[in-house]
Amino acid sequence: MENKPVPQAYPQVGVASTCRSFEEYRAMFQLTETIWNKGPVLDVAGGASSFVAELNAMGIAAFAADPFYEGETEAIIAAGFKEIEVSSAKLENMADNYDWSYYGSPKQHRTLREDSWARFAADFRKTDAGSRYYAASLPNLPFEKDTFELVVCSHFLFLYADTFGEAFHADALAELIRVLRPGGELRIYPIITLKWEECSFLSEILRELKHVEHFEYLPTGLPFMPVPSPLLRLVKTHHTQN
Repeated sequence: MENKPVPQAYPQVGVASTCRSFEEYRAMFQLTETIWNKGPVLDVAGGASSFVAELNAMGIAAFAADPFYEGETEAIIAAGFKEIEVSSAKLENMADNYDWSYYGSPKQHRTLREDSWARFAADFRKTDAGSRYYAASLPNLPFEKDTFELVVCSHFLFLYADTFGEAFHADALAELIRVLRPGGELRIYPIITLKWEECSFLSEILRELKHVEHFEYLPTGLPFMPVPSPLLRLVKTHHTQN
């Protein structure tokens, strides 16, 4: 079998705040109606994605936590659109490295992101948006323990492993487990770095993580990245102690 060289690292400075759609979330996290209907749901580091907006439109209690939400409403919305322009230009330059079987083409990818951004913007402009969108950062979330049935974290943890390091990731996962209800699920995708490499400390963190009944690696339903990554699913123990 031919060993293909690892594609060049994704050129990213800082943390991107992207505009992923509800359908992208459903695919990449392998979510079903049964899972999100349990509610409430927390999206961590979702940026200007429309996942929370679309869940709330369905009547599901859904919340988002991201430092991206700090500041003036229109400036945040504009920053979300700016990220589409920046990321789309990068993808155009690296298009041959990616799997376009889900999106079809860079143009369709951008169109989907713009539609998602518009849904986010409409929801974020509502007078009650502050009750759903929290300007908060891992590993300190402003929620009580045992609050959510489902927590998802997209394109942040492990992707930026070189920037944030093992101690941060250990604390972040512990915090995400804390806010989960007993028996609730945490799903993280992807679990490779911006260099398309496995995270060197993932296994050690999972060995040490408390209050986890079960964890597993599942295939994602969203092929795209130059090097495929599974999603990580963790279930909180049904009985926890302080």
